[in-house]
Amino acid sequence: MADLNVSRRRSGQRRRAKWAAVCAGLVLALGVGQQGAAVASDSTAPPKPPRNLLAFPAAAVGSLANPDASPAGADDWNCRPTREHPRPVVLLHGTWANAYNNWSMLSPWLKQAGYCVFAPNYGGAPGSPIQATAHVPDSARQIAAYVDRVLKATGARQVDLVGHSQGGGLTPRWYLRFAGGTDSAHPKRNKVHSLIGLAPSNHGTTASGLGTLTTELGLNQPVSLLVGQAYADQMVGSEVNRTLDRDGDTQPGVSYTVIATRLDEVVTPYTNQFLTAGTGATVRNITVQDVCRQDLSEHLSIAYDSNAAQLVRNALDPAHAKPVDCSLTLPVLGG
Repeated sequence: MADLNVSRRRSGQRRRAKWAAVCAGLVLALGVGQQGAAVASDSTAPPKPPRNLLAFPAAAVGSLANPDASPAGADDWNCRPTREHPRPVVLLHGTWANAYNNWSMLSPWLKQAGYCVFAPNYGGAPGSPIQATAHVPDSARQIAAYVDRVLKATGARQVDLVGHSQGGGLTPRWYLRFAGGTDSAHPKRNKVHSLIGLAPSNHGTTASGLGTLTTELGLNQPVSLLVGQAYADQMVGSEVNRTLDRDGDTQPGVSYTVIATRLDEVVTPYTNQFLTAGTGATVRNITVQDVCRQDLSEHLSIAYDSNAAQLVRNALDPAHAKPVDCSLTLPVLGG
């Protein structure tokens, strides 16, 4: 019996070591590969979007080990914008995500392309891998302070915001309208030039029916006590949504791009993501399957979708937009 117990312990130790090696390998594959890309910025040809089916799972594992880490390429506070890319790019993660697991593909790629890239965690406790759970106006104030820091450090006049889910929808829109991101009377004083949203929660979500159920039963606030106020804020008809939508979708002087997927299972219906341009603003609403028919990205994997990444790059620099080299993207895994 003693020998059997020893054998079982050794077998368990081998299994744990095996899975630890697998996780470490995923993180290493992502971190080393993407870091190498981030520093290889001398190429004259624009880099193509990376394609790595393991990028999102690896980033998710990596963020558990170090949730406060910046994604590769981000948060170089000595970076100075160039004539070609005069505006820093601030990446805003989605609900229950963090900067590392949301942006470990796009951040190093944009850095390699010559942008100054910044990616804060917001709306959550320091040291937690789960961020963006706070009340949307509170998160917007955090973003306002962060953008001011970026502008001061880089010497830039404006930034471009690229966000996923909440980070491309309600929270940056609240910042633009109510927390100092724009000056509607003097749009040239805006701190933000562009807002590019990947699957953004612009007009609330039914969450594939779950949100409709909790709304009808009056359970949004009780659920939010467990998962964060951002849940209730993003439901269709929430007070935050009503306040934001009261005077239109946009702010003067800002260029808006929405990149949505028909397969979105989180921000539903996906057409709730689209914006309508008001006075002095421009809006481009894009459904990724209209560009690439074989794109199977859903809410999570659109942040690791090389097709969507090229659309982001085109929105950041429309004067040098490139055709999307459509590739297969899979749910959750990306590509």
